[in-house]
Amino acid sequence: MLVPIDDIKVKKRVRKDMGDISALADSMKRYGQISPIVITKNNVLLAGGRRLEAARFLGWRSINAVVADIRDELTRLEFEVEENIQRREFTSEETAEAERRLHELRHPSLFRRIINAIIKFFKWLFRIKE
Repeated sequence: MLVPIDDIKVKKRVRKDMGDISALADSMKRYGQISPIVITKNNVLLAGGRRLEAARFLGWRSINAVVADIRDELTRLEFEVEENIQRREFTSEETAEAERRLHELRHPSLFRRIINAIIKFFKWLFRIKE
């Protein structure tokens, strides 16, 4: 659900240093908000502080959020910590594979461009929608 950013309360949090949010803001500007922030039913931020800051940086008035029914302080803290710890960066091999695939899609070979044109023509001819 969309929540007005001014309605979100940020209380005492573990993360103090948001770091450089410009790359995240650029991503959100280009692709939109991929993951919602998490708030309580009283609009207290549980997870997504960097996303919230990037949205503010972009001048957004509202942000996509989900509500978690977490009432006690211990569980709220565990939720914040867990959300930030349970991430795994790509390995160098995975990053290289992603870059290779992106390059192929952005710069298809002549053969791939011909095949794509033929597929596009037949979809148009038979009015096939994706």
